[in-house]
Amino acid sequence: MEKLEATGAVIVEGPKWCGKTTTAERVAKSVIYMADPKKRERNLLYARLEPEKILDGECPRLVDEWQIAPILWDAIRHRVDHEDVCGRFILTGSAVPAKRDDMKHTGTGRFSWLKMRPMSLWESGDSLGSVSLERLFDGNVLRIADAADHKLDDIAFFVCRGGWPKAVQFSKRRPALEQAFNYVDAVAESDISRVDDVLRNPDRTRRIMKSYARLQGSQATAAVIKADMGANEDSSFTDVTLHSYLNALRKIFVVEDMPAWNPNLRSKVAIRTSDTRYFVDPSIATAVMGLGPSALMDELPTFGLLFEALVMRDLRVYAAVPHGEVRHYRDKNGLECDAVIHLRDGRYGLVEVKMGGEALVEEGARVLNELASLIDTKRMKKPSFKMVVTAVGDCAYAREDGVLVCPIGSLKP
Repeated sequence: MEKLEATGAVIVEGPKWCGKTTTAERVAKSVIYMADPKKRERNLLYARLEPEKILDGECPRLVDEWQIAPILWDAIRHRVDHEDVCGRFILTGSAVPAKRDDMKHTGTGRFSWLKMRPMSLWESGDSLGSVSLERLFDGNVLRIADAADHKLDDIAFFVCRGGWPKAVQFSKRRPALEQAFNYVDAVAESDISRVDDVLRNPDRTRRIMKSYARLQGSQATAAVIKADMGANEDSSFTDVTLHSYLNALRKIFVVEDMPAWNPNLRSKVAIRTSDTRYFVDPSIATAVMGLGPSALMDELPTFGLLFEALVMRDLRVYAAVPHGEVRHYRDKNGLECDAVIHLRDGRYGLVEVKMGGEALVEEGARVLNELASLIDTKRMKKPSFKMVVTAVGDCAYAREDGVLVCPIGSLKP
């Protein structure tokens, strides 16, 4: 609602099955489904010849899957300009429009963007929400707070189930886990080709996604991904081909890499600027690798990497409320911080992700304190908080050095 009150049209983007349409329907007063199989061709014809047939209706009007007719962009911009009223349209889309040539104007001042992701543990009811990320930025002092009573195998299930609304609604674990496999099948067999009408090989798509899964949480280059795929590809698999597949996965919001954070430091240490590789949801990685909760329990190093991906998904969801974004830090000396939550006004929090246990928490606190000591506080603010997020734990608490230890089952926006 905040964005509807500020601009004429709001674009809600994100992966398929994450609940964009359902969420928008709760706010909209009229709706047209552009991708309705029975009306798709008619809708496309109207979009080209009589866009008012698409746009006329009680506002806010929802135009679902608008990206299949990007020519609507200028018609909506024109309508917003001339009516000069906020909250006219909601546009939902599960892909970046392929034909940007139809979008003659940028839409600056008329459109705002809202990115949706699969549900966080707070949204799925699997976190108590006793620790609010927004309140930590506002100076809330954490001493001790309850956390959900999760065991490690519960966290493994959450990683593999993901945050897909359809998966969350199942009370039984087997059908809930099946949804991520269905999602990967849809991406490989259809969505990756439909995004720009370029036919792509489903088996190759799965191999690329599997390599991406193995390299999640790293700053692997495209060359490293290609090398990881190794002997499974022939000589026709060029760098250009790989980039085509990766760009298509980005356009349909399957992958969401994390940019680097570049703070003001007291020293002249060089900061690595490569993006960190992540899927938009950790269940994509487990599905494409054929892993279930029991397999993760048997492979704790892999479990640790995928738990980190789960935390990044949730932090991105929570950070959006106070208008923040999540980045990572790594310098040439090997000092690395898993996540930096940076707000528009310059406030930021430092986060390390650990499975749990005294030794790992101590290691995470050491990294946070070391990075905090390098920051030039004459040129930027001190961190609002330093936090180690763990997989399990009875409660969230503050250590004597000020570092917060918060199980993932204690967090909320």
